[in-house]
Amino acid sequence: MSSNPRGLLFIVSAPSGTGKTTLVERLVQDLPNLHMSRSYTSRAARPGEQDGVDYNFISRDRFAAMVRDGAFLEWADVFGHCYGTAAADTEAMLARGDDVVLVIDVQGARQVRSRGIENVGIFVLPPSADILEQRLRGRSKDSEEQIHQRLETARREVGEFAEYEYVVVNNEIEAAASRIGGIVLAERARVKQMRRAAEKIIETFKEQRHHAQNT
Repeated sequence: MSSNPRGLLFIVSAPSGTGKTTLVERLVQDLPNLHMSRSYTSRAARPGEQDGVDYNFISRDRFAAMVRDGAFLEWADVFGHCYGTAAADTEAMLARGDDVVLVIDVQGARQVRSRGIENVGIFVLPPSADILEQRLRGRSKDSEEQIHQRLETARREVGEFAEYEYVVVNNEIEAAASRIGGIVLAERARVKQMRRAAEKIIETFKEQRHHAQNT
């Protein structure tokens, strides 16, 4: 068994098009022992995406079977495609002391909270509704109907920000990633996480005093 404390579970949610996945990908490159959970999805891979790298791409039938088996920590149907986080994968990383980031929507975050699983929630907001629409149109991969659907969903989701511990506005990728990184580092420095390391350091002071008393 690892001597490290159990890892921290972070949840990052945001409306589609806000840039949450890009932010977290940047974050895990910069911070050691931080991993982005790879979701399972029933949708087909988009150009440039790789199975086992971007997502675990599976059939809708297999996804349904995993739901029936209780294999998912959370799952949701998002714009007609299913996405889910495998409970066993997440638990394995946390148990060995690694911190894990789930990039999931508000439905998934609600499921994790309802299970009573300790987590740190971060909600990412776009600078404004107009800028979110510009970003969605700039991606050039959605139809007009899909863009309207994503914007309508975003209007509902932004009201959920108060359910999270932190809010970050993604007005610029580097700055927003830095702010999320600061949240991760602050959570790692909490007494609960640092208690074992702190107690070891305190023990050296006791040993030093004992040595001084006997010389």
